[in-house]
Amino acid sequence: MQALGLGRACNPSNFCRRTALPSPHPHRSCSSRSGRSLASGRAVRTNAGATRSAQMAGTQQHSEEQVRMVRLRAVEATPESFAPFGQVIAASPDGDQFGPHDAQLDLSRGIPRFYIMRLENRPLQFSSITHHASVTQCLGSIGGQDWYLGVAKPSIVEAPEQSGGEEGRKPVQSRAGHYYLPPDPAEVCVFRVSGPKFLKLHRGTWHAGPLFKADAVDFYNLELSDTNVVDHTTHYFKKQDGITFVIED
Repeated sequence: MQALGLGRACNPSNFCRRTALPSPHPHRSCSSRSGRSLASGRAVRTNAGATRSAQMAGTQQHSEEQVRMVRLRAVEATPESFAPFGQVIAASPDGDQFGPHDAQLDLSRGIPRFYIMRLENRPLQFSSITHHASVTQCLGSIGGQDWYLGVAKPSIVEAPEQSGGEEGRKPVQSRAGHYYLPPDPAEVCVFRVSGPKFLKLHRGTWHAGPLFKADAVDFYNLELSDTNVVDHTTHYFKKQDGITFVIED
């Protein structure tokens, strides 16, 4: 498997503004002991003593009292802003020839599945994020309703020897068999998708959503027939990093 690019997901000074919300339990807040602040867009350090309540399979476990809420400001998804994570595909005139403005798909690892996915009650917050290692997923709202997606860059690696992770983020083997670096909370960004367009996610792009303000939205979804069965790798920020993200718009 070819290694996917690593690096910062966005430039915090441009569009990935984040703010740590006050702890719901001030007497147990870990923000004053944190080594680096999420608000500055730098890597997150949790307190080595007070914020580790247990360990399971080598990952940090956090209690409810230690969970921090971090606000991320949503930015509009454009071909330029979304490029590290995938493509933004808008309408083109009938008869246009295939080119770089079209979705560059990889559906070669299975049987493609194109279907309408109905989602309900998906408010603007998330505490986990998922990637698919075998397909370039495409998502778009039917009717062009606004929606939101939290993302982080692909972090698949060829072998466990390819480390490069910071703050103890070492390669992990997924249930699907591939290795990846857990996503850094400081590299998570949120995009707003407005109007009649869809997103194509690079293979391995971490994503949380779709999320939306409406009660329910129908989405068309292009993936593989077994994506949700054998190719669904999830990182739990709340359990492993003590963080929940809230989207500002």
